[in-house]
Amino acid sequence: MSEVSTTNAPAGIGHGHDETSMGVDSRKLGLWAFIGSETLFFAALIVTYLIFKPVNEARPENQLPHEFLAINFTAGLAAILLASSLTMVLSIAAIRQNNQRMFRIWLGATIGLGLMFLGGQVYEFYHLYAEGLTLGSSLLGSTFFVLTGFHGTHVAIGVVWLSMIMWRGLKRGYSANDHMDVELGGMYWHFVDLVWVAVFTLIYLLP
Repeated sequence: MSEVSTTNAPAGIGHGHDETSMGVDSRKLGLWAFIGSETLFFAALIVTYLIFKPVNEARPENQLPHEFLAINFTAGLAAILLASSLTMVLSIAAIRQNNQRMFRIWLGATIGLGLMFLGGQVYEFYHLYAEGLTLGSSLLGSTFFVLTGFHGTHVAIGVVWLSMIMWRGLKRGYSANDHMDVELGGMYWHFVDLVWVAVFTLIYLLP
């Protein structure tokens, strides 16, 4: 009985996972579908925030979120996430070269930067709440906290996901020919980073 050879399988495709008719790993295609649905959800939240923003500006007693916090602080959070995208790219590049040490270092850095962002967002929410901007203070407050909180939840999920990848990497290890889990985690992480760039630009930079 002949055996099916897997030596010519594309790098990064794990064993036991079929490709679609387009030659794309089914797990990667599923993640793309999930990211597409989440993009629509974030778009709806952003549009809702922008709709209520002019209404809030017409009331002198209300302030916008960016008026409570210095732009340097939120710009720092954006820089942290952008740096985490770079470290994620470097971790994927390292595992593709089968460099286990650098893969773990860069992945650990990505997780650490994600935790720093979450800590900064907790501080931001606490500060805004102390200044009177809450979920129930206005429609703008509701849409702001739902939007940024929903994104923060995605970052937290990403940190847990990457931590599980790190744990598996320490226990079983990945290789240049079997690292699809790492690529999937990287795809998700880049998605949450790009969402924050859009949120940061629309909420904190636009007048």
